Amino acid sequence: MNKPLALVIDDEPDICELLNLTLGRMDINTETASDVKSAKEKFANHKFDLCLTDMRLPDGDGLELVEWMQINASGVPVAVITAHGNVETAVQALKLGAFDFISKPLDLQNLRSIVQSALKLKDSGPDAESRLQGDSSAMHQLREMVDKVARSQAPVHISGESGTGKELVARLIHDSGPRKGGPFVPVNCGAIPTELMESEFFGHRKGSFTGAVGDKIGLLQSAGGGTLFLDEIADLPLAMQVKLLRVIQEKTVRPVGSSEEETIDARFLSATHKNLGDMVADGEFREDLYYRINVIELHVPALRERDADILQLASHILSRLSSADLQLDDAAKAALMQYPFPGNVRELENMLERAVTLCSTGTIKESDLHLRPVKSEESEETQMATGTDLGDHIDDVQRQAIVDALEKTRYNKTAAAKLLGLSFRQLRYRIKKLGIE
Repeated sequence: MNKPLALVIDDEPDICELLNLTLGRMDINTETASDVKSAKEKFANHKFDLCLTDMRLPDGDGLELVEWMQINASGVPVAVITAHGNVETAVQALKLGAFDFISKPLDLQNLRSIVQSALKLKDSGPDAESRLQGDSSAMHQLREMVDKVARSQAPVHISGESGTGKELVARLIHDSGPRKGGPFVPVNCGAIPTELMESEFFGHRKGSFTGAVGDKIGLLQSAGGGTLFLDEIADLPLAMQVKLLRVIQEKTVRPVGSSEEETIDARFLSATHKNLGDMVADGEFREDLYYRINVIELHVPALRERDADILQLASHILSRLSSADLQLDDAAKAALMQYPFPGNVRELENMLERAVTLCSTGTIKESDLHLRPVKSEESEETQMATGTDLGDHIDDVQRQAIVDALEKTRYNKTAAAKLLGLSFRQLRYRIKKLGIE
């Protein structure tokens, strides 16, 4: 079996020598280049398994090379070497397609971990096709994005309404990438009491506080070699957001009661059904953390946005719920296609699970689905026209106008305010007054 081959690009001989020695001890052969021109020549003459490049080169920069590689050497994972603390450049490299980044001065343990993960890429394959059901264009795009981001170590933020399957997408990213052999650790940020949050995330040492009867490993450390999925990240208190930002940037953590920091090796994925952009504008979420976790955003569409997938999803769910060959009759199928599914895929699953239990024959009828009644636009207009309270009528008109504007702008309050001709403060006041949130 041939040894892996890596290309090291740096104009500093000492750095090149250090990287060559480190990779050599990992049983990896190396080629070196001192500038962009010679690096491109090396790509033309060799088939590399990995590339490490400095950000600053005599005839260009690492970002340009990363961008060039996405077209000319797309199968080669590339990690960029950045100056210490230069987070913006590192984030830009990840957005352009870099696998990961390494900060100077080089941490050799971190370097070895990144190299090992990069070499595992060829052994990992896409898993999204079989587990993300649906033939709509929205789902095809989502599966393509999952396969693409699974090859990177960049932080990914998964947005979408409640019940759309954000955790499933996070698991697929983990299972389709080089970390699939490591742990997948999901954390519901809204379910951890504030006073226990630091201990849960970072761990603690025995005696560090009342009740700490022994050492405890934190969630960040337990995700070592794998993926940490921060679900409902919008619920993190601001004080915890500061600490999490530092962990993501430095890749180190200090357990409560410890004087020493520990290196962590985990990929960060996050999700929320809330609009983080609005929360940043409202001062409820740190802007620097937002840009750090949102290097790549994946949006999971609502079920009503891909109604062509409803019957396929229903069939898949029924085959999983029951060994019997249960079918939906025509009326039940029509009812599902007309229903707006405010609870998305989770609501469809719950609905069918109940229907399987209630169904006494081999066919599920519309009555077995117990669909929630949905008010029609006509009935709402009739109620408004016949209402005697003019104040309520005006409130209803305002509420609908605001909801329409929010939906048109995908719940971006700043854009919605502009659309309505209001200031951001006026819109926020009306939203609170009318009980829209």
